[in-house]
Amino acid sequence: MLNLQPNPIYYSSEHEQFRKTVREFVAREITPFINEWDEAETFPRALYRQSAEIGIIGIGYPEEYGGTPADGFYSIIVADELSRAGSGGLIASLLSHSIAAPPILAAGSAELKARVLPAILSGEKIAALAITEPSGGSDVASLKTTAIRDGQCYIVNGEKTFITSGLRADYFTVAVRTNPADKGAGGVSLLLVERDTPGFTRTPLKKMGWWCSDTAHLHFDNCRVSIANLIGEENQGFQTIMLNFNSERLGLAAQAYGLAKVCFEDALAWARERKTFGAPLVERQVIRHKLVDMAMKLEATRATLEDLTSRVENNIGAPNLLVAQTSMLKNFATQTMQFCADQALQILGGMGYIRESRVERIYREVKVLMIGGGAEEIMKDLAAKQMKL
Repeated sequence: MLNLQPNPIYYSSEHEQFRKTVREFVAREITPFINEWDEAETFPRALYRQSAEIGIIGIGYPEEYGGTPADGFYSIIVADELSRAGSGGLIASLLSHSIAAPPILAAGSAELKARVLPAILSGEKIAALAITEPSGGSDVASLKTTAIRDGQCYIVNGEKTFITSGLRADYFTVAVRTNPADKGAGGVSLLLVERDTPGFTRTPLKKMGWWCSDTAHLHFDNCRVSIANLIGEENQGFQTIMLNFNSERLGLAAQAYGLAKVCFEDALAWARERKTFGAPLVERQVIRHKLVDMAMKLEATRATLEDLTSRVENNIGAPNLLVAQTSMLKNFATQTMQFCADQALQILGGMGYIRESRVERIYREVKVLMIGGGAEEIMKDLAAKQMKL
């Protein structure tokens, strides 16, 4: 049997100790309850604090804010081990700070970082990113939500949709148009909006998958937000958003790989256990071929993910090519997840169609990863432009 393992050249003993800690945490605190949480369409808020205590939430952030400086391979480990519970929705909400907090760290003022990051990284507060609008997602330069300066405040009006952790979050990193005269990228800024801001309301959204991840439509009606909550310079938010997208897409690829691997493992276990006509399924050539095809795609995805992570960590390659490679990897990893979920459900048969099966849940969650963070078509076009095709 092919032993699907990470490439040891990228992982130190410290990495592996961290993996062991996260694996034990997931087995103890998440897996026994995940079916219940998914049906309830939520999970306990205390899980953020518990995750922070073992280092999950603060990975990659400076110690001064309560984080743990770490390379990208620690993030791969987090995605891989959390995937063992078989719920992309839990990963999305539990790690929603991983797309909301980086712009604050990268561009926020010293005062803003000191005020909000420690609470986020300790699990006390929850952060969400709000970019997508009803009129568009990946076309950030065309966003319509406005933030008009009025003395020491911005007056925010508009809507955001499909926002992960949109109901429970305390802090929202929001893309706004601070210069209405500029209809393109030059008028875009980032603003931190706090949950209790008057005029800020949220409406829950029902989804095909990611049930335990709360997703919301946000409404801003003359919300007054202090200028101290501006993230970076006014009208200079577009580039920060683009850089954030790159790291988000790498994270989504790691998550897709982890969930695809779960599908392979469950399919293999079932094929060994289930007997048809007197022999285990795994002895049927057609089943073995399905498993080999899954393993082949998984191995290629893992190797590409680890290689690209190393390139990003060490600044190897032109920036435009790293963007192209990240876009292609995001597509490749989600296609691997789609293939493995489909093949695993076919191998499990009726058992794969029953709720509480990890494969059933992952099968429902495939499409959100193929769309979120940049749809396949957007990723291909972006890669083509970066490669000057």
